[in-house]
Amino acid sequence: MTAPKPIARHEFDAAELVASHPPRLQHPKKKLVFGIACPPGAVHSGRVVFTRWRCMPLPPAIPEREPVLEAREDVFGYEAPAAGAVEWHLNFADPALFFAYGTSLLAQDELQVAEHPALGSLREALVARRIDCSTVEGPEPSPVLVTGVERRCRIATRGLYGNAFARASDDAIRRATTALSPPTITNVVAMAAPSGRSGSYLRPDVDYVTKTAFTAFEAARLESGVLDPAHREVAIHTGFWGCGAFGGNRVLMALLQLVAARLAGIERVVFHTFDRAGTTALDTARRHLRELVSSGRATRDVLEDVLELNLLWGVSDGN
Repeated sequence: MTAPKPIARHEFDAAELVASHPPRLQHPKKKLVFGIACPPGAVHSGRVVFTRWRCMPLPPAIPEREPVLEAREDVFGYEAPAAGAVEWHLNFADPALFFAYGTSLLAQDELQVAEHPALGSLREALVARRIDCSTVEGPEPSPVLVTGVERRCRIATRGLYGNAFARASDDAIRRATTALSPPTITNVVAMAAPSGRSGSYLRPDVDYVTKTAFTAFEAARLESGVLDPAHREVAIHTGFWGCGAFGGNRVLMALLQLVAARLAGIERVVFHTFDRAGTTALDTARRHLRELVSSGRATRDVLEDVLELNLLWGVSDGN
């Protein structure tokens, strides 16, 4: 069977990308961060590759091998990859890729773009060329992968996350933002979670979340072979995707990501739980995973069992 290919693939020289399509930053505090990350004379290097993927059908059965799961009570650190590994970090995307990066908000999506300013340039280049950069196509997910993007600063978000960023003083933002010299390189998986629901999850919700994560993780596995044909491991860094502004259930969203990672043949999942409450939610998801998922089980039966857990939608955190 022929391996799936992206709907679109576009490559950009990083220096030309940022020079030709500088990020459009509407809020002065985003401009302040950009000035620290990219001071006058900053040199951008490498190639940024954008791919967008059509929704892939789920495998009919659970494969034998399961990913190694590493839980970390922190946020993304973007550490250097392990030897022989290709590592990917999630972007908790909106259906419109990176659309709010220049605003006053500093949630997960906007934080990642602030630390990787070429992502803002990438959006501007795609829009200028009328290239579809949505992460949803009609009723189906269409995740986006971005490889080779420079992380040019680190922002300590305590007291700055979400809507608090706009209220912070310039001095507080300067103290929290550290330029990285030299920059590090990140590979990004951007996928949009469903939002705006209430009550119990329904079967279409469970199917959609699983298809989105599987498509994104399978695309990351395929692109890892392009990045490093000799790689021994694909690692996905994730967290409580869709559980902030979108109001998703932490246990269910963790559980279905882990199911999707196994379906996609991902070797390692690094789950960033942020705090003790997050670790507790992940532990609950892992317990359900042990009870419901086993080699050879039909995928449809596993998802039906997940539905029968009767997990409830949460509420938006306003960020």
